[in-house]
Amino acid sequence: MKKSICSVLISALIVVFSVTVNAQTTRLYAGVYTGQGEKGLHVIDVDFAKGTFSKVSENDAGNNPSYFCISKKRSIIYAVNEVGRVNGMRAGGVTAVRLDVKSGTTEKIKELAVPNGGPCYISLTPEEDFLLIANYGGGSVAVVRLDANGVPSAVSDTIMFKGEEGTRSHAHMIAPGPNGKIYLTDLGLDRVAIYDLDKASGKLINKGYAKLTKGSGPRHFTFGKDGSKMYVINELGSTLTVFEVAKTGELSEIQTLSTIPADFTGKNYCADIHLSKNGKFVYGSNRGHNSIVTFKIGTDGKVTVAGHTSCGGEWPRNFVLDPTGKYLISGNQNSGNISLFTLDKKTGLPVLPGKDYKIKSPSCLKFIE
Repeated sequence: MKKSICSVLISALIVVFSVTVNAQTTRLYAGVYTGQGEKGLHVIDVDFAKGTFSKVSENDAGNNPSYFCISKKRSIIYAVNEVGRVNGMRAGGVTAVRLDVKSGTTEKIKELAVPNGGPCYISLTPEEDFLLIANYGGGSVAVVRLDANGVPSAVSDTIMFKGEEGTRSHAHMIAPGPNGKIYLTDLGLDRVAIYDLDKASGKLINKGYAKLTKGSGPRHFTFGKDGSKMYVINELGSTLTVFEVAKTGELSEIQTLSTIPADFTGKNYCADIHLSKNGKFVYGSNRGHNSIVTFKIGTDGKVTVAGHTSCGGEWPRNFVLDPTGKYLISGNQNSGNISLFTLDKKTGLPVLPGKDYKIKSPSCLKFIE
């Protein structure tokens, strides 16, 4: 009898211990550029307590799934395939895969060609009825309608952009703002476009533009916690631009400042940008200076530089904050590694506490939140 009781107690302790360990592990999804026969969607478990990574699976999401978004309610990952041609036509692609959250494996459910080629960004509308795609190589955007099950059904709109003589469109990020408007950064035309989305037709309706200094190259953006400010990171100018967001969705520039130290003389190309979970800091990545820049947000929404932290590798194309807001993970494309940082509660600065994870050409990192 005593032996049975002991066995039960030991089993219970083992279960509790297992739950605790699992609770410390958070699942990370990574997209990479692929070679012949390689799978580009990686599932990785991150143990923040230990500062370690462990591979769960590698999955087929088509060629070069360089950026993706995730439907939590449907457990579907939508990846753009950054290629120039599909079936002999000038096009890129979008691949939808159904995710088994528990096992970390996926099942491909749909592949769809997207006109013009070279897609680099994809986002979901809040109602999860459309996908929005920016084609860097094709200088265009596309809207893809989803059916009732979240499966891509058809391209409902495509817009090609033409610049003035000597300029060429490079649409880089398209995503909904907190005000319901759709925003698009065009790196080649140095502007942020504003749209409404007509749900009946699936067409984008232009509502104006905000111009940036020539040569800025706006790439990615994020919004402040109350939605009244937009923060745009400029790839070519190595700057951050702060916009005031009107209730109508219009943008007015209120500040632009450098993302790199004044004494840095090398070449630099900014990439990604994210807001801290508490809304007090905004982070950007510098490719060339190979750093994460931290900006502190003031009460007026303007920013000051809090510091620069080495990204832990080379060419930080993409980075992500974990769901708790305590950690930052940088995907360093050229050095082929992912680096884990703890975020200092007071300063907001990333501190490198963990081990690297080796992965070829990481280009997109996401958690399910």
